[in-house]
Amino acid sequence: MSWSRIKLLIWKEFRQLRRDRMLLPLVFLQPILQLIMFGYVVGSDVTNIQTAIIDQDRTTISREVETAFANVGYFTITAHPDSEIEMRPLMDGEKIQMAVIIPPGFGEALERRETAPMQLIVDGADSKTASVASGYAMQVLADFSQARAESTGLVPSGAGIDARVRVLFNPTLRSVNAMVPGLVAFILMLSSMGLMSQAVVRERERGTLEQMFVTPITRGEYLWGKLTPYILLSTVQIVFIMGVGIYWFQVPFNGDVLVISAGMLLFMFSTLGTGLLISTVSKTRHQALQMTMFYMIPTIVLSGFIFPIESMPAPVVPITYLIPLRYALIILRSNFMKGSGFVALWPEFAAMAAFSIAIFAFALSRFQKRLAD
Repeated sequence: MSWSRIKLLIWKEFRQLRRDRMLLPLVFLQPILQLIMFGYVVGSDVTNIQTAIIDQDRTTISREVETAFANVGYFTITAHPDSEIEMRPLMDGEKIQMAVIIPPGFGEALERRETAPMQLIVDGADSKTASVASGYAMQVLADFSQARAESTGLVPSGAGIDARVRVLFNPTLRSVNAMVPGLVAFILMLSSMGLMSQAVVRERERGTLEQMFVTPITRGEYLWGKLTPYILLSTVQIVFIMGVGIYWFQVPFNGDVLVISAGMLLFMFSTLGTGLLISTVSKTRHQALQMTMFYMIPTIVLSGFIFPIESMPAPVVPITYLIPLRYALIILRSNFMKGSGFVALWPEFAAMAAFSIAIFAFALSRFQKRLAD
């Protein structure tokens, strides 16, 4: 492999990009327009909220409270940690969206016809889910108190359950705080896949691809020369979008740049690999554009970017695990707002690595076969 030839290919690609007077303005104007359009999008209803019950009272009444949450249909009880310390890793890793803490003496306080305090902890990284979850939970507890008052007739006015909601990571429930980190992955996917899907097929249409391989340039050198400009452009876009989100939208950043960089690098390889695959199987740029849109629409809908996965029908949820954008969104939102590290996010990194290797390897194999045809 000759690095001098790769450098010449990179130079050629940048020259070609510079000659396209419409492309570069779109590359940098597109993130601004998409941030404005999607920055304040309101989501849909939420169901199947993953919930942890921290039952420190362990009485019949505390178990009745858990049953009330399980039977209402909005909450799915997935964990029973013993303390808030054990609960935090579950929330950091997006395993739960809410925790119900029932303190010691809760049941006795209700039996004595006194006010019984309890706490609801909601993950504010997804403001729409947090707002809906806290509202549902307060309604469940209000209905439970009312049903108990009617059945016993012993709860006087002013007594009952005193539930206090505490929102972690996003106390103000600003929707933009959750939307902007997701836009980093969303815009990266749109730009890198869109540009890469046009790269090879454009040269095939012009007849320059065959001319390129008459030269001593190998397929590996051609690919590195073709991919490097788009990797650099994608990196600039990520930095630009994060800067706009932090300084324009005033989104707090509590994460680690190393975690963000590793996650986005893996996601970038999966999107570039998908774009390369589309470009190799398409015969025209119009066909490549259609295939790109065909791939992006279900990806956007099923990844959790706009519509919470918790609100999707149960048969659809397993399909979301096949979408790389889902894991990129979890990594960005968890690290951006919670500061979650590699330990909490290792399942998402493992899935991203598997997708990146599989997609990119398959795209390379298809690229070689198409050139050999």
